[in-house]
Amino acid sequence: MSHDEFPTENPAVVTCGLPYANGDLHIGHLRTYVGGDVLTRSLEKLGQQTAFVSGSDMHGTPIAVQAIEDDIDPEAFALEYHEQYEETFPEFDVDFDNYGHTHQETNRELTHEIVEALEAAGYVDEQEIKVAWDPEDDQPLPDRYVVGTCPYCGETARGDECDEGCGRHLEPGEIEDPVSKISGNPAEYRERTHKFFEVSKLADYLSGFLDRLEGTANAKNQPRQWIEEGLQDWCITRDMDWGFDYPEVDDTGDDTAEDLVLYVWVDAPIEYIASTKQYTDRVGPEAYDWAETWKESGEIIHVIGRDIIQHHTIFWPAMLHVAEFNEPRAVVASGFMSLDGDAFSTSRNRAIWAREYLDEGFHPDLLRYYLTTVGGFQDDIDFSWDRFRERVNGELVGTVGNFAYRSLLFADRNYGGTPDADLSPDVEDRIEDAIEDFEAGVNDYSIRKATQAAVELASFGNEYIQRHEPWNLDDDEAAPIIRDCVQIAKAVAVLLQPTTPDTSRRLWAQLDEDGSIADVTLDAALESPPAEFGEPTELFEKIPAERVEALNEKLEARVAEATDSDDADGETESDDSEEAETADMDLEPLAADRIGFDDFQELDIRVGKIVDAEPIKDSDDLVRLDVDIGLETRQVVAGIKQLHDVETLPGTRVVLLANMEKAELFGYESNGMVLAASEEADLLTTHEDAPLGSKIK
Repeated sequence: MSHDEFPTENPAVVTCGLPYANGDLHIGHLRTYVGGDVLTRSLEKLGQQTAFVSGSDMHGTPIAVQAIEDDIDPEAFALEYHEQYEETFPEFDVDFDNYGHTHQETNRELTHEIVEALEAAGYVDEQEIKVAWDPEDDQPLPDRYVVGTCPYCGETARGDECDEGCGRHLEPGEIEDPVSKISGNPAEYRERTHKFFEVSKLADYLSGFLDRLEGTANAKNQPRQWIEEGLQDWCITRDMDWGFDYPEVDDTGDDTAEDLVLYVWVDAPIEYIASTKQYTDRVGPEAYDWAETWKESGEIIHVIGRDIIQHHTIFWPAMLHVAEFNEPRAVVASGFMSLDGDAFSTSRNRAIWAREYLDEGFHPDLLRYYLTTVGGFQDDIDFSWDRFRERVNGELVGTVGNFAYRSLLFADRNYGGTPDADLSPDVEDRIEDAIEDFEAGVNDYSIRKATQAAVELASFGNEYIQRHEPWNLDDDEAAPIIRDCVQIAKAVAVLLQPTTPDTSRRLWAQLDEDGSIADVTLDAALESPPAEFGEPTELFEKIPAERVEALNEKLEARVAEATDSDDADGETESDDSEEAETADMDLEPLAADRIGFDDFQELDIRVGKIVDAEPIKDSDDLVRLDVDIGLETRQVVAGIKQLHDVETLPGTRVVLLANMEKAELFGYESNGMVLAASEEADLLTTHEDAPLGSKIK
């Protein structure tokens, strides 16, 4: 692994968190898979050798229990969803080089190899722990069929994770006041011997790893709190039948692990290695060598949901380190995704299903573009049909599509293709700037910035052709203008290809270019277009307002029907997904006391921009910010160090409470308060570029 800018001479692998094979995919799930695909294609545009792999997570409690309820073998149950995912991802142009699943023999062999390495290195210990037991059925209770109270935040939690509160991983026995979800009776705890990976011994290594780690700020900063609080050893076995057996590594005849299987989170990330190995087995090591990537000098990049940061930045790199595999270079963690302001709810049918989106006749490139550009990858984002229509009609139709069509149509009708003229130096410079912006976005793991480089270039093209008005010039005068525009259109096709692969392919074909646009690198953006090509067609179609109204009504009716059904049955909502990409947030109740409009008017809230940021020495959380609010620049102290990459804060637009009383923190005066949402310190900003100092009313 290196920390050089991409492209490097080392092979890279991009992985996506494994979808848990127990339910249909919706567009919230697709966010990380589209993100991983766009990042992979972008790296390849830079000339980086990259493999893109993932697989279905076939093990774990929810699948085992659901299979029992459906009277089906757990493997057969999970395979049905695995096969569905294999069909669905390509329909959204999520093009994995290999897509396997965790129950395959390749993964079993690698999992046993790594666990045996942990044992041999002395990092596995046996401990007596309390295991939840259903006294009515006289059997151990799997993690997900125990509910109780989180010992850290006091919120409702399931057996191995506080999914409704602080998000902490919970070890067996930690949950308080456990209740069996099977019988509804209080669960008992019984002593059982289990295997533990002694992660606590690796705190110094993991602290250094986080210093080296690249990716999103949430993935780099959140794990530091867990290390500072003191790492707990990790129970890596479970009392159940479904999963990989614990490997036979003890020559003393001790059968402690005889009835145990490995915890699903042991073998799930090892599937990343197994899937890469399967890719090499198919194409040969000359084309791509999995061992070089994972054991020698590869660039390993994980694209995941925010809810599984701890697994990928604590447990997983610790296992890799002890087993002498390469550590990840980057972890890119998404924010959550909501639907029209509320959480996705599969049980209440409050979701836009992947199949439903396609059945409505929408092109996958439209969704890929929305998911990529509506917010930064680590930001929480919201999907609504109205915003989807606005983004498609405004940016894809109005900017990209409009520029490409008008430019190529004029070129075809007046010159039969690319005019015989030189590319102007100014336009060449502008395309080179777009290429640099694309490269910078990729190296910052910001697929949004990389995509915006293409759209901003198309916007420049629209302004360029409008300013020069070639339709008012004769052919000789207009030729240099149209030559420039055709080159810009070609560059847009190249730069936009990772996000909208099919649309870029069609634009490439309209230019009558040879070969596949998927295979070219950024150099192609400045290569001369063909001298001849035919009449173009529109790349995108506008979405009518009435279409969105109908889609909203359909969603509302479906949710109401599911809600009425739940109320009639007396059911409560649950989500058994092992890696839910969205979660119902535990929101604070609304304040009972109201304030008058005059009271609100007394709050002086301004639009600002961070111009400088530096961490405050000896403080775990505080950052000193200089915030430009138009009329002046204020110094503000904010407790956001753990949740943001301080170096990336300059340039961030924020909302500042300007008439907050001054305070002194760690010897620094704080003259205002930067507003943020939730415990994640999600910095508030404005939808459009309101002038600095604008008052929020």
